[in-house]
Amino acid sequence: MSRSPTIVRTVPALRRAVDGLRARKATVALVPTMGALHDGHVSLVRVAKRRATRVIVSIFVNPTQFAPTEDFSSYPRTWKADIARLAAENVDLVWHPDVKAMYPEGFATRISPEGPATAGLEDRFRPHFFGGVATVVGKLLTQCRPDVAIFGEKDFQQLRVVTQMARDLDLGVRVIGSKTIRERDGLAMSSRNVYLSPDERRLAPILYRTMKEAATRLRSGEDVAAAMAAGSEVIKAAGFALDYFEVRHAETLAPIAATSDGPMRILVAAKLGTTRLIDNIAV
Repeated sequence: MSRSPTIVRTVPALRRAVDGLRARKATVALVPTMGALHDGHVSLVRVAKRRATRVIVSIFVNPTQFAPTEDFSSYPRTWKADIARLAAENVDLVWHPDVKAMYPEGFATRISPEGPATAGLEDRFRPHFFGGVATVVGKLLTQCRPDVAIFGEKDFQQLRVVTQMARDLDLGVRVIGSKTIRERDGLAMSSRNVYLSPDERRLAPILYRTMKEAATRLRSGEDVAAAMAAGSEVIKAAGFALDYFEVRHAETLAPIAATSDGPMRILVAAKLGTTRLIDNIAV
């Protein structure tokens, strides 16, 4: 039988709730989200439940990772549906601060990540993004004090950035990546998919198919530059505005010149109409 999670909105209330969990010797998993929950988020919650005895889900649309031209004001917000989903999964605690609770007046500290945050992928097109992500995730991890934190692999560069930050700053949390959940036609689940028109939605899975085709070529020994150039042309010919279609080292995100350079990850970002889609797969 499902039960409604406890909802806390202030840092003192969160501390009391986490102290209560710790007093009962619970292990704690955190699933950070911006709400507008879908089956991909639910999969993260289920991973969290296997990794810890108590699960906290944060819901906070973080303004510091949006540029002025991006969709902060229109980002999907589905609070009632989100809580119903979390209740059905028996989540223990929802941390739902407002902007003033997360960034109170006079807030003046930022985390400025390097390493995978400066790999020339998302950071090339959204230079503000990883500073905002690192700062808010750093706060979430210190506020909730989890043993493990679960992040989806769909945002692969973000996963690498957060993993590096938690290790570098000795935050005492293990960051775990969870596989991307896809629609039947291969499109990676994303809260922003609701922006796609019906025609765009039919085209969107081309990104996944093209990545799979490129991975097959790379595994067969085809030249890296040729395989990625061919995939880029397919994506652009389908009507996408391509930001990048690249193969990188799966751990460092360094460029790959040959398939012998190490474990590989193909990453893509492209706009279809007004909707920017990102995705990645292992090779």
